[in-house]
Amino acid sequence: MLAVIIPAHNEAHLIGRCVRSVVRASGHPELDDEEVRIFVVMDSCTDQTGPIAASLGAQVLSIDRRNVGAARALGAQAAVTQGARWLAFSDADTIVEVGWLAQQLRCRTDAVCGVIGVEDWSCHSAAVREDFVATYRDRDGHRHIHGANLGVSAQAYQAVGGFRPLESNEDVALVEALIAAGASVAWSAATRVVTSTRLDSRAPRGFGAALRAAGLRLAAQEGTVDEGGPAIAL
Repeated sequence: MLAVIIPAHNEAHLIGRCVRSVVRASGHPELDDEEVRIFVVMDSCTDQTGPIAASLGAQVLSIDRRNVGAARALGAQAAVTQGARWLAFSDADTIVEVGWLAQQLRCRTDAVCGVIGVEDWSCHSAAVREDFVATYRDRDGHRHIHGANLGVSAQAYQAVGGFRPLESNEDVALVEALIAAGASVAWSAATRVVTSTRLDSRAPRGFGAALRAAGLRLAAQEGTVDEGGPAIAL
């Protein structure tokens, strides 16, 4: 059995499209009809995230931590307990490509770090988009680590103790632990997702925070911010 774990905090407006994309990826012919179970971990949710996810076939778990590392760990533990051999992780504001799971397994490694793409830059300036395009390594061997696009064998995951309860960079900590333990890691540009650039991103030091910081840095370089803060809308 394959498992997909998605942490969520009040994501009723996004969780449906995320889960539907995983359902589509679950039907890829290369998976040979192997069962795929989707686990949505509601972390301190007060909206309809859970009912929407459940209506689409996901198993819904609850936690009250506001901690993405703890949420991912809870989902992973449930999946392992139910017999999952492979754990794939994404985020509620992300859409996975139809070949996402198949491509992870095709790598034949202990873990797979994939890449992200962005379709909607409306929350940010053109300078932020251009900076991302210029600096992001969208190719094999990239060395990016995204919780929105990560896969690991259940055996390797358990061997390093799984996710730590970190509010940010829990994905980086896991991959670093895997590398230190000698696990094989694929840095694949063929394993792809499309994610959000929204300003109200959940992780304090995640992708969204990095984009906001880039916006401030670029605006300061252009002289469009003063000491009181940003003078432009990012």
